[in-house]
Amino acid sequence: MQPVLINGKWREAAASGSFQAYNPATKDPLPDDYPVSSWADCDVALHAAVEAAKHLRRLPGAQVAVFLEAFADEIELRKESLVAMAHAETALPVAPRLADVELPRTVSQLRQAAQAARDGSWTRPIIDTKNNIRSCFMPLGPVCVFGPNNFPFAFGSLSGGDFAAAVAAGNPVIGKANSSHPGTTRLFGEAAHAAMQATKMHPATVQLIYRTSHADGERLVSDPRAGATAYTGSRPAGLRLKAVADAAGKPIYLELSSVNPVVILPGALEERGAAIAEEYKSSGLMGAGQFCTNPGLVILLKGAATNRFLALLIEKYHAAPVGTLLSAAVEKALAQSVEILQAAGATALVGGAARSGGTGYCFANTLLQVSAAQFLADAETMQTEAFGNAALVVVADDIEQATAAIEHLEGNLTGCIYSHTGGADDAECERIMVALSPKVGRVLNDKMPTGVAVSAAMNHGGPFPATGHPGFTAVGIPTSIHRFAMLQCYDNVRPHRLPAVLHDKVPNDTIWRSIDGNWVQG
Repeated sequence: MQPVLINGKWREAAASGSFQAYNPATKDPLPDDYPVSSWADCDVALHAAVEAAKHLRRLPGAQVAVFLEAFADEIELRKESLVAMAHAETALPVAPRLADVELPRTVSQLRQAAQAARDGSWTRPIIDTKNNIRSCFMPLGPVCVFGPNNFPFAFGSLSGGDFAAAVAAGNPVIGKANSSHPGTTRLFGEAAHAAMQATKMHPATVQLIYRTSHADGERLVSDPRAGATAYTGSRPAGLRLKAVADAAGKPIYLELSSVNPVVILPGALEERGAAIAEEYKSSGLMGAGQFCTNPGLVILLKGAATNRFLALLIEKYHAAPVGTLLSAAVEKALAQSVEILQAAGATALVGGAARSGGTGYCFANTLLQVSAAQFLADAETMQTEAFGNAALVVVADDIEQATAAIEHLEGNLTGCIYSHTGGADDAECERIMVALSPKVGRVLNDKMPTGVAVSAAMNHGGPFPATGHPGFTAVGIPTSIHRFAMLQCYDNVRPHRLPAVLHDKVPNDTIWRSIDGNWVQG
């Protein structure tokens, strides 16, 4: 039985049971056993995290930065073992996906978080010298991170963007590993533990449990000692956690379901339909469609260009290899979602049945089709997320019907519009843009949504149910840090009792501060 990491020590869990991860490519269990922690583990971890939060609140951002950079270094030292473990637990390709893309991205965002912690501009210091009132963002307290199954590194409980942002804000993290890749998370825990020891951080700065009961998970996020929670996963489980966190007045940042609509106008199809079909196939089937930004809904206008496009897309989906899904649960959920869409009237253009030529957990590459009239008659059901290598095509009679379908969309992470490069359909594009923009966190033109750049300008968020709040992003430092901070005002507080970012003397030469209405450096 693998140990948990609580208050700086790897120890035997107070377990109520155990589980194993599975190799998705073979459906065989992996050898290690992992504990299902009882409330006793959660209680001890929370108590230790409260003490760590007190310690971290007094640390300068530069010291937090040193830890994050040391952690990134430790991850790189463990690259081979991390990649091998993640490959065994997820069947994601070693190269380029894990070794050449996701792991470099992970250490990059940790180092970006370190730079933000060192600089301190994310705290947004505001100083009113006349009234002697000063304010800035401060750490919120212990943060619980529930990582997803599809990005074991870049969104992992002890390595991803939520973790990096929470620690950069000066908060301790209790990571709850995803049950699909507990071994990968354990290796990150070992790297974090080594970095904590090397940089003399509080031993409870990073803690790890692998699984809890649903009841204990809900109790964890709503406990008075918890500062906030970050959760990426299924919509039903996320909403259960949100209900108890909301009832307790605890912030919870959710990433749930998103179908990421792609609108392709006739002008674009006439101009470069074959190229767009290839782009869509590559995006829709990348990683067996298991991306949160997977383009799962395509809106087209009926006509000869659309017919040619669909014929080509069908051919490409037939010919494409079938990817391996992350788990038995993903395979089952995908089959159920396709069944729901077909029961609502969707017709299978390709696939639509579980049997396929894939390896391990898999589902046939699937394209379903409905008319816009069918979509509008039952828009809620038609937006059922089919997480995996399946998509729904909606064919509208005209631009008015396409716009109506967009206006019936729930919130999404992304929305794309493909249009004529010469501007022949600018008027139609503008109508679509006006309807689509309020429905998505990120608007794209002539570009598929798969993948999220680690950029300060990025928004990986959106209206519900894409996330729990449209005003926050899970990617994009320093903006993502604000989820795990509270605004603190200091009114007539003596100078030596103020946070360093609010002192008259600037703490460094790079931080931006608002002083009497002017944003200045130095």
